Amino acid sequence: MLTRTSEALVKPIHLLPASARAALTPLAARLHKELKGDVLFERAARGRYATDASIYQIMPLGVVVPKDQDDLKLALDIARDSRTAVLARGAGTSQCGQTVGEALVVDTSKWLNNIVHFDKDAQTVTVEPGVVLDHLNAWLKPHGLWFPVDVSTSAQCTIGGMAGNNSCGSRSMEYGIMVHNVEAIDAVLADGHEARFAALSQMAADARTRALVEGVARIAQRERDEIRERVPKVLRRVAGYNIDLFDCQSPLPFSAGDEPNLANLLVGSEGTLAFSRQLTLKLAPLPAHKTLGVVNFPTFHDAMDMTQHIVKLGPVAVELVDRTMIDLSMGNPAFRPVIEKALVGEPQAVLLVEFAGADKTTQAAKLAQLVELMGDLGLPGSVVEMPDAAPQKALWEVRKAGLNIMMSMKGDGKPVSFIEDCAVPLEHLAEYTGRLTEVFRRHRTEGTWYAHASVGTLHVRPILDMRRDGAQKMRAIAEEAAAMVREYKGAYSGEHGDGLCRGEWVAWQYGPRINEAFRDIKALFDPDNRMSPDRIVNPPKMDDAAYFRFPPTYRERALKTQLDWSAWNVTRDPLTGQEGGPGSGGDLSSGLAKAVEMCNNNGHCRKFDAGTMCPSYRITKDEQHVTRGRANTLRLALSGQLSEDGLASQDVKDVLDLCVSCKGCKRDCPTGVDMARIKIEARAAWTARHGLRVRERLIAFLPRYAPYASRMPSLFGAIDKMPWLKKRLGLAAERSFPRFTRSFLERAVQPETPPAGTKEVLLFVDTFNNCIEPDNARAAKRVLEAAGYAVHFNRMPNEQPLCCGRTFLAAGLVDEAKAEARRTLDALMPFVERGVPIVGLEPSCLLTLRDEFLGFGYGDEAVRLSKSSFLFEEFLVRETAAARMRLSLKPLDTPKALVHGHCHQKALDAFHPVQTVLGWIPGLDVSVVESSCCGMAGSFGYEAEHVEASKAMAELSLLPAVRAAGDAVIVADGTSCRHQIADGTQKHALHVAQVLAAALAD
Repeated sequence: MLTRTSEALVKPIHLLPASARAALTPLAARLHKELKGDVLFERAARGRYATDASIYQIMPLGVVVPKDQDDLKLALDIARDSRTAVLARGAGTSQCGQTVGEALVVDTSKWLNNIVHFDKDAQTVTVEPGVVLDHLNAWLKPHGLWFPVDVSTSAQCTIGGMAGNNSCGSRSMEYGIMVHNVEAIDAVLADGHEARFAALSQMAADARTRALVEGVARIAQRERDEIRERVPKVLRRVAGYNIDLFDCQSPLPFSAGDEPNLANLLVGSEGTLAFSRQLTLKLAPLPAHKTLGVVNFPTFHDAMDMTQHIVKLGPVAVELVDRTMIDLSMGNPAFRPVIEKALVGEPQAVLLVEFAGADKTTQAAKLAQLVELMGDLGLPGSVVEMPDAAPQKALWEVRKAGLNIMMSMKGDGKPVSFIEDCAVPLEHLAEYTGRLTEVFRRHRTEGTWYAHASVGTLHVRPILDMRRDGAQKMRAIAEEAAAMVREYKGAYSGEHGDGLCRGEWVAWQYGPRINEAFRDIKALFDPDNRMSPDRIVNPPKMDDAAYFRFPPTYRERALKTQLDWSAWNVTRDPLTGQEGGPGSGGDLSSGLAKAVEMCNNNGHCRKFDAGTMCPSYRITKDEQHVTRGRANTLRLALSGQLSEDGLASQDVKDVLDLCVSCKGCKRDCPTGVDMARIKIEARAAWTARHGLRVRERLIAFLPRYAPYASRMPSLFGAIDKMPWLKKRLGLAAERSFPRFTRSFLERAVQPETPPAGTKEVLLFVDTFNNCIEPDNARAAKRVLEAAGYAVHFNRMPNEQPLCCGRTFLAAGLVDEAKAEARRTLDALMPFVERGVPIVGLEPSCLLTLRDEFLGFGYGDEAVRLSKSSFLFEEFLVRETAAARMRLSLKPLDTPKALVHGHCHQKALDAFHPVQTVLGWIPGLDVSVVESSCCGMAGSFGYEAEHVEASKAMAELSLLPAVRAAGDAVIVADGTSCRHQIADGTQKHALHVAQVLAAALAD
């Protein structure tokens, strides 16, 4: 496996060019010289750390990624020596601007992610701050334990960031929030002193630590009466510092006794007091059984009003999904089938009510009580019961993606976070939401609602255009919302902390005396104001446009694009949510910047679960090589914030270097960032300015010369044995070239015009299955004919075989690709007009007809071809479901099959049919490799500079699974996938067409 890709991308100082070394500041030069980890001071690299999931952007002074604890201490020492401000950062998913600032950003997520100590009996674990929550819980699961602060960003958020923001999660009514679940924190103070913050009896007695304890106690005692009067008596209140920890009458529930724990002061301090080096967490037993009831409501008000009755049944979670989120989920191919199963009619809101515990019977009884309760409240039949784990998990994944689903709205107006975490007592929830909705209407906007109904904290985001009048509306709405929160004795900041967007409201919430106490605490810990400065104490105004990612001065550069981006160039009525108005639709080249700006920095692309994205991040853990980092770089380039070269800049080329165009983000990114399509545009800009190398031309024009190469395969086989030539071309010596063989289409016989009523199909045989692996085409033809179809082919008289143009797109030759698309449309439209389906074998080729062809500006013709095009197995499933065919199959010699899905199959929701058709073979046990990209990705894996990255991607899960598969038949539809498997395991993978052909009964 690739051990450290980033070392080849972030060069040590002695390897930097002399001009680059001379440009380094003394701080950067010393960090480069002394640290083992990554040191990033280039403008593009800093730009990738200038934003988080908030509306803000501040360029940091530089970024360090410490390799280990010694590196971390050294980086902090160097920053202190130079009097440089320091800002801690984990996954960078903060929604209020906590992890952006003009400081030295210290990213702990790449290497400081170890589990240090585990005590099963005491139910505690000590971890470094960069540990991701889902990774920790996966490690704990075999021990029957978990860390129960289950935030929606669990796949990417780090424990250090959760502690900094005092994170909460869906089940806080049962387990409490972060401050209730942290036992101790080992931290480094601004002056370099290291201390363990824990229960007072466990703290060291050195002078510096004793001064901190005595100072905080003195401040807390001084303001005891004010604290008891002003601190909200609700679970969800995370503003300021937890100063009430020294008061035994603290409103904090879940306390372990009367002894104060100074770790509670660091939790929620947003890095302003100390840098957490490791954290000791309290764990909980995993609930043995869970059951879920999805309650459908005819009105949003009913959902809010009835929550107070539902919580009396003792659920561990009650989570809201409103109509807006339902509609947006229905538009996502990954979420639609999940959300459909949870609905009864057309609800305006649903509540996810979960019961959990040790006894399954008890949970079933609780679910029955919920059904009965809703009948008593006048909503019989409103509960969808989900007692089984799989549908529960799927629905919770949709809910967890709620914020990002909301952010998938196209256009400049987006849901903006600033009042989303106000917490009010449940008895006021319906009235509060109703009044706030009226506030939105007065300001000509609407709000999106979701999240924690159980504790009175609803994530509400009014839709604002921050480039125009959004800041003024934000201020006005915040002031009215704050007044209501105070009236209901709630908390203005109920979950996501203060940061830049709520910092100024800390003084409003607590009053001048407690605010002054916060200043005193900050001075005790950090007298020079170097640790996350100007947060909580002396924060800026939330609507200071100088900090906005999209200030009123933001402009995209004029750019003539190659693809049609008009679908992203929409306007939206903020009150009705309807698309339309000036600029809606636009011309073919409008909307590229809007497509890039769909990324809201939520960091979902940093996840490591069984989804498809992002393979380059998985092997590097570098912000440069993740969809979010690419989107940020592209946004900066398109708005002129990097260089004059814009999309054709070296920065853009570098950030897309390891992008394998897998389209995983197209499916998995909740906001729909399609980096593979954006890369085509960027590659076209680079090619237009810099041209192509010989290697790139050879690959791009492969479909043109492949039929000729197939007539003299021995010549090309000889070239494969010339390592000097491979080196000259920039190809990996250890890779073997694909072997050309006699073309399938040259010998294929087109059927005569079949009689009326005959079932027909056109088999679209791509370059690879035509000239390199024609056995697949022969097998597909045999299966289709066995099913009773007359099979046409995509070789037109006196012409080269039709081509999807994908190799041209990869090289940035969009005009060539468009010409191929035009030729293909002209040839295939007569078949489409007759209702003849177009069936393909290679996913990346056939699905180009369904995806990229729609961006060429060919209008209705491209749409109709897209709807008529199917992968081989998709077509078989469709025809069987319609009772138009039935294959007679026999068992194979091998009783097991292991299937690897091509990236584009998974991205375009076309993978399940492979499993379906294999399931038709009697006695065949079919399993699926939980993998992302195989890493070959067309020519990527053959290129000398990428071969190690390619192998590392394959070793993440695919190749180990194939090696462990024994004598199972290996099935992979992708040409590149089969070649990667052969190179990495010496096993021969088959296209599903060959497997079915082998199983034909006749």
